[in-house]
Amino acid sequence: MAIDPDALMALSIPDVRHSYRRRDTALYALGLGYGDDPMDEGQLSFLDETRIQAVPTMANVLGYPGFWMRDLDTGIDHLKVVHGEQVLELHNALPPEGTVIGRAKIVDLVDKGEGRGALVYFQREITDVDTGLRLATMVQTTFCRGDGGFGGKSETDRKLPPGPKRKPDLVVEIPTPPQLALIYRLSGDYNPLHSDPATARKAGFDRPILHGLATFGLACRGLMSALCSNRGSAVRRLAGRFSAPVYPGETIALDIWNEGQGQAAFKARVPARDAVVLKSGLFDFE
Repeated sequence: MAIDPDALMALSIPDVRHSYRRRDTALYALGLGYGDDPMDEGQLSFLDETRIQAVPTMANVLGYPGFWMRDLDTGIDHLKVVHGEQVLELHNALPPEGTVIGRAKIVDLVDKGEGRGALVYFQREITDVDTGLRLATMVQTTFCRGDGGFGGKSETDRKLPPGPKRKPDLVVEIPTPPQLALIYRLSGDYNPLHSDPATARKAGFDRPILHGLATFGLACRGLMSALCSNRGSAVRRLAGRFSAPVYPGETIALDIWNEGQGQAAFKARVPARDAVVLKSGLFDFE
């Protein structure tokens, strides 16, 4: 059965109040492999509680309403959904500890046609409770493979542009330890696809895969290191399209094109498998 677009656009998603501490901020950074060089001052700035800064992509795990496509009356076949794209915009630096309110809504729908699926654009904004500052806005695109044919529009202007065709200006390699998904999941995403070998095999993978948003965070880690001296407060926007999974233990190569004026394009690859895992990447920074 096709989804009801009017009902879905009007869906009420409960607000989420989320408190976190410096310990949670350090744990999130460990879930992105920070600390693999314990002598690197840039990495330690995300781990040492006496001077800790938050990785900007931690906004993705704060104030999140859980598996709302399954838990609310959406009409979506939640067994056939895939995370397609992620856009993160930072309005103010993410505090290393505090309390936020996450407010979410559906902002766009695209009908790819019957048998071809649908795209759902889910926006979430987090606000600092103590200061009232708007911290970040995220738009997650979900490909709902079982829900096309509801008669909606077939295109949107929210598409991410293709990346540059020229040779990258620099390449950053980021090794990942084999236990990385087991650490990252402690920040809130306990999907067994990332921890249970039997579940991964049922889904068609040889072994558990890394969370897509962990790959997104790893890209942020590499970009901050290469372009803004590991200053989380310098990050303004990060966007990308997920194109293949990463297996914990693989090395990611981040191709970066510096476009000038605080803008860069990027894609992430796993050279050992000749696989592009994140593409159409955009990075804005100060």
